[in-house]
Amino acid sequence: MFSAVTANVNGIRAAVRRGGIAALGAADADVICLQEVRASDEQLTTALLGSPFSDWQVAHAPSAAAGRSGVAILSRGPLTKVRVGVGPDEFAESGRWLEASLKSSLGAVRVVSVYVHTGEAETPRQEEKYRFLDAMSERLRQLARNATRTESHVLVCGDLNIAHTEHDIKNWRGNIGKAGFLPAERDYLNGWTSRSWVDLGRAHAGDRPGPYSWWSWRGQAFDNDTGWRIDYALATPRLAATLASVEVGRAASYAERWSDHASVQLTFDVSGRP
Repeated sequence: MFSAVTANVNGIRAAVRRGGIAALGAADADVICLQEVRASDEQLTTALLGSPFSDWQVAHAPSAAAGRSGVAILSRGPLTKVRVGVGPDEFAESGRWLEASLKSSLGAVRVVSVYVHTGEAETPRQEEKYRFLDAMSERLRQLARNATRTESHVLVCGDLNIAHTEHDIKNWRGNIGKAGFLPAERDYLNGWTSRSWVDLGRAHAGDRPGPYSWWSWRGQAFDNDTGWRIDYALATPRLAATLASVEVGRAASYAERWSDHASVQLTFDVSGRP
């Protein structure tokens, strides 16, 4: 089996204090993709000391703006061909895109950890989000072409800050016209999943509401499961064909939450490899 976890940790140091890193260690995955690390290289190394990941391989793309964004990939085995940034210089130091290759029981896998902007409708923040999504679309095309040519796998994990369909957001009517559920944003996911990419969460869950992966800290959102599914894993078709399970690590209670996001764990069955 090969297993991967993606998690928006809402700050790696806060996640350590709240027990999140211990929880991720208990998942017993082969690779972990983190978003919103919000730390320098030194701070990330310190946060992982004494954790189940203290001797793992780490690739990290911090943001040039201290305390903002940041993505990382943690792996049991060596990480090679590390690439930081999705494309244009505008996002080179944004801490939002990181790639690395690893060897697995499935063969070569290119892993991406991505953190897309939150955005804000009809503002420059939303225009920046669209520019990032344009760059991401181009890079996804390149990755898909290379995977087909080399018969390798690609797994793109992270917080996309987009609810794709009405099944991916509990209060979809109340969020029409708001960032995260705008038609133009959702069209990006339509394009990706209609061509070269499989949305593993939806493929496993089927045509039904949820399961959600983000809930506001405020009010009764968590208790009432008024959430959003914005944490995704996209895979090239050959890898998707080996998918065995997808599990959302929703906390047992509000008091046990260590992030406003839940982790998402993906397990692939080597015996089902095409």
